[in-house]
Amino acid sequence: MEITGAGASEQIYLSYRPLMFSLAYRMLGSVMDAEDVVQEAFLYANETNLDHVHNPKAYLCKIVTNRCIDSLRSASKKREVYVGPWLPEPLMTTSADHQIAPDLAYTHKESLSTAYLLLLQQLSWVERAVFLLREVLQYEYDEIAEIVGKSSTNCRQIFRRAKNAISLPPERTGETKQTTAIVEQFVHALVSGNIAQLLSIVKSDAILYSDGGGKVKAATNPIMGAERIAMFLSGVLAKLPEGYRSTLTTVNEQLGIVAYVNDQPHNVMTFQLEDGQIKAFYLVMNPDKLKHIDTRQTKP
Repeated sequence: MEITGAGASEQIYLSYRPLMFSLAYRMLGSVMDAEDVVQEAFLYANETNLDHVHNPKAYLCKIVTNRCIDSLRSASKKREVYVGPWLPEPLMTTSADHQIAPDLAYTHKESLSTAYLLLLQQLSWVERAVFLLREVLQYEYDEIAEIVGKSSTNCRQIFRRAKNAISLPPERTGETKQTTAIVEQFVHALVSGNIAQLLSIVKSDAILYSDGGGKVKAATNPIMGAERIAMFLSGVLAKLPEGYRSTLTTVNEQLGIVAYVNDQPHNVMTFQLEDGQIKAFYLVMNPDKLKHIDTRQTKP
């Protein structure tokens, strides 16, 4: 039996929901805001009767893009007064709700890493939109121009500039295979207090970003250097309350650490590796950025 009307619209929406979430999360760096944008897009599109839309995928992505741009504009002043380093909300990519759309052309795992998302956040909203629409969704420049209100030629230039600005060194196969071992060595060295082993895993010029958002005690400036990072993390570990536990799990399509106190999310740490060592640490402690984490996903 053919489904038409609201039922067809809902089926179309559900089929494209992972793609829309993937686009919105990359644009905003926020799981909860991305989910809100996708929900708003559904409510708006549901009034349109999507089975009569010639290209529902393009139509939905245009709605999401415009909603993201509106959100970025309204959030710009809040970001200016944010306390300490700002990090994206950790995405628990083991969740079926947050799976990456299978038809995305740009599904490299590194495109969801914390390091990559931070580079995206450095772009202006129009640069980010143009880059993602072209690189992720493979839109033609004429289509992108219509969405962002720029000329096709201008969009081509914006894309080239944005791509050059966020280039990351390609991840080596050997490093990918070693990630689990390196992170496990790091955890063992930290917990056991083996500073010598810890320093052998961390690059001497490593950097640690700690995002407390002014809600909890965290470093308000990046911590530079392996020795200072080791001292900082050892201090954090020594002050952890009873009921603390941590687990290795998939965060932003990479191995990360999720810590709990009395089964409530306490912090999430992800890493950037380089030449078999840890180059950067990303520690999210802001409780507002941990509300979406389902403890059922990460219980041992």
